[in-house]
Amino acid sequence: MSDPTMNPLDAPDANPFAIAAEAAAQLAEITGVDRHDIALTLGSGWAKAADLIGETTHTIAATDIAGFSKPALEGHVGTLRSILLPSGKRALVIGARTHYYENHGVRRVVHSVRTAAAAGASVMILTNGAGGIKDNWVPGTPVLISDHLNLTANSPLEGATFIDLTDLYAKRLRELAHTVEASLDEGVYVQFRGPHYETPAEVHMAKTMGGHIVGMSTALEAIAAREAGMEVLGLSLITNLAAGISPNPLSHGEVIQAGKDAEPVISALLARIVEKL
Repeated sequence: MSDPTMNPLDAPDANPFAIAAEAAAQLAEITGVDRHDIALTLGSGWAKAADLIGETTHTIAATDIAGFSKPALEGHVGTLRSILLPSGKRALVIGARTHYYENHGVRRVVHSVRTAAAAGASVMILTNGAGGIKDNWVPGTPVLISDHLNLTANSPLEGATFIDLTDLYAKRLRELAHTVEASLDEGVYVQFRGPHYETPAEVHMAKTMGGHIVGMSTALEAIAAREAGMEVLGLSLITNLAAGISPNPLSHGEVIQAGKDAEPVISALLARIVEKL
């Protein structure tokens, strides 16, 4: 007999795309919405955007949907929300992010993205709170992700699956975001494994390699989104200067507080971007 508490993605013979399709079918049954056009994963500091983009018609505990895990990180709410946008389109807001450092495997990390794609979403917006390498970025600064360095030594792609990542963080969507806020800076996001913060030497390495933002999410999700044929828009909230850039020790409390302080401004910014999609 199978263990009812086991995540189906952990089964040796699991098909992650079939499980994503099952999850999307469950979403459609619960919400009565056949298709969600846009999906948003809201990281630290970005959650209030869900209240601003439209009318929430359904809020679902993510663990009620096949393949989803309970969030381990404080500040993530563990729900899926179906939102009717003023344009008549539908947005799926994912408040249940599984981080790579939780050791659940890459399939679970990217399951929310694959579910969104199976639900019909053609645009995936990935947001996070992260450390800044540019010393002119003060905590609370939103930055567009222009590219990434994946330092997890892993990939969501399985087998001989070759996906072009040249325009992974879509230039079209970044240009659209600039029409909303021309002053938005851009940077290369560097995903480390975590959960420990980076050492000053690691931050220096990332800077030497061309990185501007350091964090523990997003890159693996973006690759899965591109595999699914979605356009990706990435946004980081700079919650702190990275180790060795900042003269002060880092703390998770600092990250959470910076997100709370910036939340009204950056959530309104994201809502204005969504209006343009």
